Amino acid sequence: MKTVTNLFILNLAVADELFTLVLPINIADHLLRQWPFGEFMCKLIISIDQYNTFSSIYFLTVMSIDRYLVVAATLSSGKVSYRTYRAAKLASLAVWALVSIVISPFAVFAKLHREQGRSQCVFVFPSPESFWWKVSRLYTLLLGFAIPVSTICVLYAALLAKLRRVRLHSHAKALDKAKKKVTLMVLVILAVCLFCWTPYHLSTVVALTTDLPQTPLIIGISYFITSLSYANSCLNPFLYAFLDDNFRKSFRKLVECRAPP
Repeated sequence: MKTVTNLFILNLAVADELFTLVLPINIADHLLRQWPFGEFMCKLIISIDQYNTFSSIYFLTVMSIDRYLVVAATLSSGKVSYRTYRAAKLASLAVWALVSIVISPFAVFAKLHREQGRSQCVFVFPSPESFWWKVSRLYTLLLGFAIPVSTICVLYAALLAKLRRVRLHSHAKALDKAKKKVTLMVLVILAVCLFCWTPYHLSTVVALTTDLPQTPLIIGISYFITSLSYANSCLNPFLYAFLDDNFRKSFRKLVECRAPP
């Protein structure tokens, strides 16, 4: 199972499952209505949460680039010589390093702040706080959604265009089958990603442009939108693993080998 695709799937799964590390702490924080874990844990938990937000979409982008290069090379009867397991490891390390740089400001501004006699783990921005709060939301919107999702859309659109042009000149069944698989991947991946994350980032736009009162309804919608974004982390490993033929075959063999005689 040591293939480039499976390595990216592994990294994506790790990125998506990071949110499980912060859930118990966040639940305790919500139930206690204060932060009892100290400032170091405050910075750590917020950093892990931001790792989940950024690394997941970045690995989706890397996998989209990988698929584009492979299919494009196949259509031109070539081979991506640099697409090796070692190169995939280096690419994965580069993604984690990039994410570490991107989330570093969040770790810096995450601090304990006393509100109504209770310690809260929040972002404490310098003056003017409202300006820096808007900058942080815009920063997340652009680097964590707009740029990577736009990249994914452009790559898959270019890929489908290539496949369409090839079909005009060839009726090979293999290419037609490849087109259907890629189309399915495009529809499923983008639909799930946009369904889970668009409400979260639209709420950022709303927060930047309007001043909504914090009514119970607004707070409830906010919790639902956040939960929906976390749901994407649960779905991605299944989408990428079980929509990939090689992974399904390898996983089936692994289960058969471990099954008792």
